[in-house]
Amino acid sequence: MNTYELMYIIPSQSSDEDKEALIALVNSMIEKDGGKIESVERIGNKKLAYEIDKKHEGYYVLVNFTADAVVPNKLGSLLSITTGIMRHIIVAK
Repeated sequence: MNTYELMYIIPSQSSDEDKEALIALVNSMIEKDGGKIESVERIGNKKLAYEIDKKHEGYYVLVNFTADAVVPNKLGSLLSITTGIMRHIIVAK
């Protein structure tokens, strides 16, 4: 198993319930494929480096997890089509 770090951005205008639902969805995507979540850090609202979809702020979430090598590719594909996630990046630690 390898260790990975996932950071993704949710629109800051989303309600708290929608944000928590998206966080739970991403966590379930990781665990469904046999990954194990080590920590979830809700960084909160931050100014974006550049405008995305006419938005200047986003809600950042950082997830540390361990998983097999195939999980990040599959997870990245799913996050790309998930409504409510503006951007994401997965890095091997």
